[in-house]
Amino acid sequence: MVEGLDGAGTTTQVTRIATWLRAAGHDVLQTREPTEGPVGRVIRDVLAGRDGAPTMETLPWLFAADRADHLFREVEPALARGTHVISDRYYHSSLAYQALTLPLERVHALNEDFRVPDLTVFVDVSVSVCLGRIASRADNEGMAREIFERADFMERVHASYQHVLDWLRRDGEPIVVVDGEAPVAEVEHAIQQHVRTLLG
Repeated sequence: MVEGLDGAGTTTQVTRIATWLRAAGHDVLQTREPTEGPVGRVIRDVLAGRDGAPTMETLPWLFAADRADHLFREVEPALARGTHVISDRYYHSSLAYQALTLPLERVHALNEDFRVPDLTVFVDVSVSVCLGRIASRADNEGMAREIFERADFMERVHASYQHVLDWLRRDGEPIVVVDGEAPVAEVEHAIQQHVRTLLG
């Protein structure tokens, strides 16, 4: 799993690592959360602030429902047939974001039955750099900004991620951090090294 703030480059790195693994002969499922499934589409409506979407307060439960659907519909069948799964975000995002409005233990309780990843990579990028990338993406691709893409909120999320990752590491989760402000190819190489170690 690859995690990071919005604008950290997680999507780019998931695509690059999936391409690298396929070139090495591995069967790979590249996926992301929120998904393109029915619950994921509702989440995207909330994040975009669209009229008629559920309130932000429903997000912890919506993300958990989307994750359950994602796992049972795509991830678990892929793993059962020997496919490597690499996802752009997972429950770590829920813990980092939703724990800002609910106690961490309550958010964790919604996610504690989900599969623990074999490896989570956190792409660490400063908020200022992330916001610059988000603004560039909006200008170049015409993408609308999401409700969480504000400097003050993202600073809180970044601090929350650090707390969450430390908390999960103490519980034995395999989590590594890479410098996401390095050139894209260097970030990819750093992630490759960790994946090679995982695959033996």
